[in-house]
Amino acid sequence: MSPTWDSDSAPEPVVIGPAGWLRVALRGLMLGTLVFGGLAILLLVRLIERPLCGMQRPVTPHITQFVCRNAFRVLGMGFATRGALMPEPGAVVANHASWLDIFALNARKRVYFVSKSEVADWPGIGLLARATGTVFIERNPARAREQTETFRARLMAGHKLLFFPEGTSTDGLRVLPFKTTLFAAFFTPDLKNETWIQPVSVIYHAPAGEEARYYGWWGDMDFGSHLLKTLAARRQGSVELVYHAALRVAEFPDRKTLAARCERDVRRGLDARLKALNPQD
Repeated sequence: MSPTWDSDSAPEPVVIGPAGWLRVALRGLMLGTLVFGGLAILLLVRLIERPLCGMQRPVTPHITQFVCRNAFRVLGMGFATRGALMPEPGAVVANHASWLDIFALNARKRVYFVSKSEVADWPGIGLLARATGTVFIERNPARAREQTETFRARLMAGHKLLFFPEGTSTDGLRVLPFKTTLFAAFFTPDLKNETWIQPVSVIYHAPAGEEARYYGWWGDMDFGSHLLKTLAARRQGSVELVYHAALRVAEFPDRKTLAARCERDVRRGLDARLKALNPQD
């Protein structure tokens, strides 16, 4: 398992007043209804979709996308994107700052996340991940060939895979060095010439008056308190996705070179937007 990134300075304490708890109740009820109501519909549709289409999912990803788009409306957060989605088969890689990344990246593009195997057993989240077609992997070299075959089957079925090469989440103000392990799967003979990778910068803009890392989720911060803080916020900020030019795997000699280029594009996108918003820094 990758080590968890931590900051030298502790996050702001979560303080929720009476009005904040009212927002928690209202938004929480709406968000829960949206997410788990959408899950119920997805599972019902999948009962028909799976025997007819197998690995293909022509309908259910649209349900996931609808839920994720509307989650930001429930939270009151702004959502914006820049750049074109790649039409080619392959994968998407992005920096990782928060659990909100899952909603943001699903809202713009129908993708299937690649996640560590432990997530499958997490209460609630594991069920959502399994239902939406997440690919679970073990960080075990002995399983590398099997996992590469899983990637190949999913890509050949037309799925766009998405993973976070940093291996952990941060405060949203930096990009950690990209780990290269998962990039190796795209260099197999039957995928190398047909696969593309699209880097994406995920950028959070904090609510007015709050610290820049407001939406970041890192270290030993627990999910529950971060969720409550987000639901309780009187003013919300926004999330922005910047889609960079897709990279053809065959144009790179190896996984390390490809990972380094993806990391560079994602970092430049994040740094450029943060600098534009804070020109005095």
